[in-house]
Amino acid sequence: MNINIQSLDFTASTELNEFVNEKVSRLGRYLDNIISYDITLKLEKSATRENKIADIRLVIPGNDLLASAQADSFEKATAEAVEALERQIEKLKSKSAY
Repeated sequence: MNINIQSLDFTASTELNEFVNEKVSRLGRYLDNIISYDITLKLEKSATRENKIADIRLVIPGNDLLASAQADSFEKATAEAVEALERQIEKLKSKSAY
């Protein structure tokens, strides 16, 4: 399983990369056939404090799950996006034989 973290318009710290890696790795508890995680962290140029965006794409056979969250910190945005993916996985599992 590959975890690809990309930061746009800023340079992510090692601590942030480790945090994101740890958070998305939790999703492996729900599905054992995850091919890769593609995470994009973006710093939006806006007047609001909530200008940090985390986009997470979870690649699994047959489907890609996507979640995006915007918050005042990358950690918070990542946590919210992971929670959204957890809900999507539960919904997917209730509909199919995953």
